[in-house]
This record gives sequence, C-alpha cells and structure tokens, in this order.
Amino acid sequence: MATRERPLSPHLQVYRKQVQMMTSITHRITGVVLAVGILGLVYALVSLAAGPERWAGFVACAGSLPGLLVLFGFSWALAYHFLNGVRHLAQDTGAGFAIPDFIRSSWISVFGSLILVALAWAFVLMRWGQV
Repeated sequence: MATRERPLSPHLQVYRKQVQMMTSITHRITGVVLAVGILGLVYALVSLAAGPERWAGFVACAGSLPGLLVLFGFSWALAYHFLNGVRHLAQDTGAGFAIPDFIRSSWISVFGSLILVALAWAFVLMRWGQV
C-alpha cells in the first residue's frame, strides 16, 4: 500500500482572506501590543516617581514624532481590542453567528476603533492646545 503525504488540516494557502479571519488575527496581535505597551506605562509611572528630570525626559520622548506614533498605535490597539472583545462577548451569548451579522460586526470593530481613536485624539489635542 502506497503512503501519500497529505496535510493533516487545511492551511493558510487554502483559505481566502476574509474580514472575519483578519479581525481574529488582528485581535491576537493587538493583545500582544497591549501587553508590551503596559511596559511603557510602567516606565512612565517609574519616571513620574523618580522625579521631575526623569519625567521631563519621558515627556520629551513621548512627545516626539516616533513617541506620538507609538502612542497613537497603542491607543488604536486598545480601542480595537476593546470593541472586538465586546463583539466576542455578544457572540458568547449566541448573538451574531449568521454570516452577514458576523461580517457586519467585524467591520464595525475595525471602523469603530478608527472613529473612537480619532475622536479621542481630537479631544486630547484640542484640550491641550496642540491643534
């Protein structure tokens, strides 16, 4: 009897990219980003506790263009992970499992997070006179 090498299960090259797959992958990536970003929060708190000189150094770093990009990325990851987590909680109740509902809620997570972050950053920048 001849033995044929076959994959045990379908792999990524078999599937088309769909919004549901991409939101699942993005949810996991944003979870890792948030876990790493907590180290930045700890560094900020340690800098604050260490005195005005260290805090000024942190503020200068966070206020630079790369620092602002990191803060923007972290805030988007937080908003996306939150909204997608709420979507998963709703699905845990049994709601939204029909394919059109699943696709709609996936897009709501994506665009809702972008809108939420844009509103938050607009508020912060207007409040502290950056705009």
